[in-house]
Amino acid sequence: MILIIALLVAVGCKRLPKEFHESLAGSDSVVINFFRGDGTMDTVVAVKIIRDKAAIENLTAFITAVPASVKNNCGYDGSIHYFKNNMVIQDVDFRMQKDDCTQFTFILEGKKEATSLSINAGAFLTTLKK
Repeated sequence: MILIIALLVAVGCKRLPKEFHESLAGSDSVVINFFRGDGTMDTVVAVKIIRDKAAIENLTAFITAVPASVKNNCGYDGSIHYFKNNMVIQDVDFRMQKDDCTQFTFILEGKKEATSLSINAGAFLTTLKK
């Protein structure tokens, strides 16, 4: 009985592929565009470039931590672009200033996916924006 329950929990839990985390963490730089903060993508107010491997790994850990259901019609507070050898390998959008919509969203294997944007992830992004 316990084995059946464990199997159902394992099958029911949505997980991101390990390769997704590894490909992001293996990038050589990240560019973050911060938008106005009202959910629209029309005004970039700050751009940050990250080349530090530890900072890239921290950001990647936040993005890949907790899969979530995609919340549509939330808007965006910014976009994250992972690069390797001067080519974009992954785009990630985020919303952190609307309580019921805090999420990272991205396309994975042709499908829109989301993960939770935690309080710590929001603090990390806010620190980078300054």
